[in-house]
Amino acid sequence: MHKFDVLEEGKRLQEASKALVLIHGRGATAENILPLAGFFTDESWYVAAPQATNFQWYPHSFMMPVSQNEPWLSSAVDYVKKIIDNISKQIPEKNIYLMGFSQGACLSVEVAARYATRYGGIAAFTGGLIGSEPGYDKYKGSFDGTRIYISNGDNDPHIPQSRTEETRGQLVKMGADVTLDIFPGRDHTILEDELEKAKSFIL
Repeated sequence: MHKFDVLEEGKRLQEASKALVLIHGRGATAENILPLAGFFTDESWYVAAPQATNFQWYPHSFMMPVSQNEPWLSSAVDYVKKIIDNISKQIPEKNIYLMGFSQGACLSVEVAARYATRYGGIAAFTGGLIGSEPGYDKYKGSFDGTRIYISNGDNDPHIPQSRTEETRGQLVKMGADVTLDIFPGRDHTILEDELEKAKSFIL
């Protein structure tokens, strides 16, 4: 399935005090999303941006039944979890941050919900939990107050506002401190206002 291919930036993992994992969207690349690190990190951070095989984490809409996105979805979840596990050997999870856009945002919150713990913070720019019915039986652990920022447009063509609201509810039940921002008329993109709000909330 997914080939393990991770771009790294910033301080060496063995010397860093914090880590950021950036997950790109469908059709994009790790190089595309890596510049986001500049809004959130300084020279003390380690940054990892995994590349999806074939430029997508799973083949169909995140709103389709999970089975229709397998085995790629499970491979993507395992991929990101492996990165987190590798980082946590050097940096505690409370200092690990997850961030993604669109399909990458969906994957970020899905992995976090399946392996909930006290992360440093999470930002899902236009994303939500995956599946026609999210896999609530797969969501384990407690976020223990982790701050999670979720954004969306009020009429996004790929990510329904209702799913981001549903995602917020589930993450709150699991102990997260969640802010959901809805931007009227916003295109499928990331606004500078979102970056600023995410930074002020999760850091």
